[in-house]
Amino acid sequence: MQAFVYGERKVLPAGFEAFSDRAKTAIISIDMHQGHLADTPDCPCPAPRAREIVDPIDRFHDEARKLGVPIIHCRTILRKDGVDDVKGQPATWRLTFPLHVGPIPNAAEAAIEGSRWTEFVTRVEPGDMIVQTKKRLSVFYPTDLDFLLRNLGSRTLVLNGGFTDCCVLNAAFEGSNLGYRVTVLRDLVRGTNPEMEEAALKMMSLHMAVVADSSDLLGEWRRQQPARNAAE
Repeated sequence: MQAFVYGERKVLPAGFEAFSDRAKTAIISIDMHQGHLADTPDCPCPAPRAREIVDPIDRFHDEARKLGVPIIHCRTILRKDGVDDVKGQPATWRLTFPLHVGPIPNAAEAAIEGSRWTEFVTRVEPGDMIVQTKKRLSVFYPTDLDFLLRNLGSRTLVLNGGFTDCCVLNAAFEGSNLGYRVTVLRDLVRGTNPEMEEAALKMMSLHMAVVADSSDLLGEWRRQQPARNAAE
């Protein structure tokens, strides 16, 4: 399979088979919800670049479902009273991110339980799974994702979603530290801006993940038989 190493496309040598082992893979789709993707002035934590990957992610997930690869949608949900964040110990991003993007008028509403901001924009099918106890930047803290993955028998994680330089980067760090093989889909993640996205992908490619295009990974999966769902 081909991958991107510090931005340069290369054929992976022997020894990287686990990063594309379909039978042991779970897809982790990160924070593709209205709180980042709504195209309205009151979007509480806007990630406008990620809107362009909604349809491509849906198409990738459709192909993965055909091959029997489980899909886990992860989203941040905070308690209504704010104790998880603004009325407890506020997340650091609330202080630092506006220094770059400017004031975010509706930031306090980000990820509040029961609000429209937690609604998924990417499509969730009945057979998919959801992890929604994410409170900070990592899909692993303080969630049951690791517990779920171990019960699924998954040892390889394929990441898509946003932000590349934030939650995707954290997922790759923690997944790698927990002993998972991590593949990041270069064409299905988006960062704060192109510069930050490129930097994050380069860091991940050197230290914690294989960075690949979704079409290359699907091609590798299709060469592996039988499909998990066909074997059941």
